[in-house]
Amino acid sequence: MVTNRTFTMLKPDAVEKGHIGAILDKITASGFRIVAMKLTQMTTADAKEFYAIHKERPFYGELVEYMTRGPIVAAILEKNNAVEDFRTIIGATNPEEAAEGTIRKLYATSIGENAIHGSDSDENAAIEGAFHFAGREMF
Repeated sequence: MVTNRTFTMLKPDAVEKGHIGAILDKITASGFRIVAMKLTQMTTADAKEFYAIHKERPFYGELVEYMTRGPIVAAILEKNNAVEDFRTIIGATNPEEAAEGTIRKLYATSIGENAIHGSDSDENAAIEGAFHFAGREMF
């Protein structure tokens, strides 16, 4: 399944530091169209479900705590080659390894507080988008 849509989430650290506008500007300047967007707060149950794939990893508890500490911005983005192109503009998970000019190089402070999430496949983009925008056909 190849789509022209992907899912992103501006994480609590980016929202807390007031980077929403700058990050959205970078996203749209990179040719993405915002199809859906909302400011919301994940509950503990939501975060546990969303990150269930990591539940056996040692950082899972910290991840759930981090993702529920403040609001996030969830969005569906559209562009040709959306998933791959978006992964390129957000940069490596570790901001020290992220390419210059990427969102994580500009706005992330650590591997744990890395400012933004981007789906890693078309399949996961559809799953993650449906999680945050239930009842809406996005993909």
